[in-house]
Order: sequence, then structure tokens, then C-alpha cells
Amino acid sequence: MRLPMILGGLALAFAAGLYADRILPQAEAQPAATAMAPRIVNLMALTDDEIGPLINNTDLRSRLLVSAPEGTVAVQSGNVLKHFHANADEIQYILDGSGSFWLGDREVQVKPGDFIVIPRGTHHAGSRASTGRFRAIAIKLPPQQPNDTHPVP
Repeated sequence: MRLPMILGGLALAFAAGLYADRILPQAEAQPAATAMAPRIVNLMALTDDEIGPLINNTDLRSRLLVSAPEGTVAVQSGNVLKHFHANADEIQYILDGSGSFWLGDREVQVKPGDFIVIPRGTHHAGSRASTGRFRAIAIKLPPQQPNDTHPVP
């Protein structure tokens, strides 16, 4: 009796995983690494449209600034659903916006100037801006793979 229940549960979990993969937003694939060139980008002057289109019908926009085999640097604007990355560490620096942000098992308040270290596997985001719109520099080490955004309820 236990074996059919266990197998049924596994089948149900597998089906739920397949379904969730189709309906929840995934990170966009990062372009292949290219040679870096000297430049200056004024992140505060970028409009949301210049950062990029909304990703998968969410409130998040992202623009890749640097791509190297060791990691990527992007500017992001908007709120992100709570999630984790299994294979990439993330570092965020908040440029604009204040509000709440999940980091691990606690909800914390963040504001411009905050530097957030997010080791792989750590639940994070679920952000809610109370003033302005969140804008952050996001560094992924190594580069995040397209299927490495795992939603958390």
C-alpha cells in the first residue's frame, strides 16, 4: 500500500515540476561571453525601456552589461518573485528604491546603497518596493543558466 502511494506522489511531483516550468518566469539566456571593451554606462540615466522589455509578463526588466566566462553583470529594474538559483551565486547592489526583500527565511528592508550577498540555494527576492522602483546591479557567479531560476512559494 505504501509503494503505490510513494510512486503516485513522485509522479504527481514530477508532473507539477513540468507544469511549473512552463508557467513560471525563467531567466533569459545570457549571450556568449565577448571581449570586454572600455566604456562608461550611467545606470541612473537609463530608462526602463532602455534596460529592456518586461521579462515573461513579470515586473522585471534586465540589461546585460558584462558577460565573461566567470560571471555576468546586469542592471535590473522592478520586482522579482521569490526564487533561488541552484548553480549560481548572486550579488546585488541596490541603486534605487526601498522596501522589503526576502533573504533566506527572513524578510528584510533594503534601500539604496545596500549590498546583498546571495549564495546559491538561498531563497531571495519576493521584493515589494515601498518607495520608487527597485533598480539594482546583479552579478551572477558563474553565469546563470537559463533554467536556473527556481520559484519558491
